[in-house]
Amino acid sequence: MTSKTPCLPILIVDDESESLDGFELMLNSKGFNNIETLQDSRKVIESLGKNEPAVILLDLSMPHLSGEDLLDKILLHHPHIPVIIVTGKNEVDTAVGCMTQGAFDYMVKPVEPERMIAGVKRAVELQEERREYKNFRNKILKDDLEFPQIFSKIITANKKMRSIFQYSETIAVTGKPLLITGESGVGKEMIAKAIHRLSGRDGPFVSVNVAGLDDLLFSDTLFGHLKGAFTTAEEKRAGLIQKARGGTLFLDEIGDLSQTSQLKLLRILQEKEYYPMGSDIPIEMDTRIITATNQDIVSLMEKKKFRTDLYYRIQTHHIHIPPLRDRASDIPLLLQHFIGKTSMSLGKKKPTPPSELATFLAGYNFPGNIRELEGMVFDAVSNHKHKMLSLQLFKDHVEKHQSVKQRRKTDSVNTDLNPFSLIEPLPTLKQAPVHLLSEAMARSHGNKVAAAMMLGITRSGLNKALKRAGIS
Repeated sequence: MTSKTPCLPILIVDDESESLDGFELMLNSKGFNNIETLQDSRKVIESLGKNEPAVILLDLSMPHLSGEDLLDKILLHHPHIPVIIVTGKNEVDTAVGCMTQGAFDYMVKPVEPERMIAGVKRAVELQEERREYKNFRNKILKDDLEFPQIFSKIITANKKMRSIFQYSETIAVTGKPLLITGESGVGKEMIAKAIHRLSGRDGPFVSVNVAGLDDLLFSDTLFGHLKGAFTTAEEKRAGLIQKARGGTLFLDEIGDLSQTSQLKLLRILQEKEYYPMGSDIPIEMDTRIITATNQDIVSLMEKKKFRTDLYYRIQTHHIHIPPLRDRASDIPLLLQHFIGKTSMSLGKKKPTPPSELATFLAGYNFPGNIRELEGMVFDAVSNHKHKMLSLQLFKDHVEKHQSVKQRRKTDSVNTDLNPFSLIEPLPTLKQAPVHLLSEAMARSHGNKVAAAMMLGITRSGLNKALKRAGIS
């Protein structure tokens, strides 16, 4: 089933059936398929009360109720609906009067197709932006989610993530391109799948990582090919755009595309059509494109590695997912979820995590984010042999990856691994233990067991050190 474009209908009001058919055909040719028509101007206000359109195309010269009188009524009861006057009256006074009343645009028959399409596009975009803002504002003010079950697989209690869910509900039905950014492992594809489910699109969700695709493979993967299009093309094959027809195509790692592939993607988004390899017949695209990257696109544009025009096409909507280190309050929830999930998959009894585990992990940077945490939990549950989950495996992982990170950081500033080489002036021997103890307590959020582990001493040893340093 083909999705409706735009989401709300385009209403054409004209007493001449030939004009209605002509305008509808013109709009259909440019991908607008959600169109309603009315010949009797007296029925318009009643119709608007039942189903508001995205835009109204209104003739002026009609029996019973003229377009000018109807324009007054529409603007009085539905002032937010853009009205484009399409009439045979080529009179300056009439045009000025309609625009002064509040008409969105004024066109004289016969209307150039380019002029008509451009005006309708502007009106539809304005209406959709108003609806999106209104819906998002209402969700934020109410702190409400209309479809919380859609996000049930994304484990979080974070306010930023909840705002992302609210924004996702607002933009899902628009069908416009969406760019999702965030570090590796934060859950970009999960958000994309949630938006696909919210969109109401009947087609499938199709995902592809474009990082390893050269230009030929990119074209073949997305557009497909005809038999004989190239040496090894022995059979006709549909591309992923066709397979995702009526649904969503998720392109991950978009920042790695070559300049040639970027241009091809830009043309698809602009023209809404594509050519299978070996074909000169275009195919209309009815697929929503969602892209994602863990790279800094703005930096890539500054280095001339990513097209600026493509960037503004793919980020009509933009979602940035925060890293796990900025969502430390989610760590206890994620731990419980992954421990339960892993235990079930391995057929093991669910172990109890140490009480200090979540606090200890809150001080870790998590370069691999949620995916890294899930791997840590899988390793710990796979190797556990007692009722209590071992803390040592988590500690070993953190120490290993933090040491690698520290080495990279110090190499970049041309220093050795001595942290004091970065401090000016040096603390005294009396000050150094106080600073070290205070930092360990701050990172562990006051948890002495976790702080002692960071410092490589026992809890009783930490208590003595704290007492000597005068830290309560």
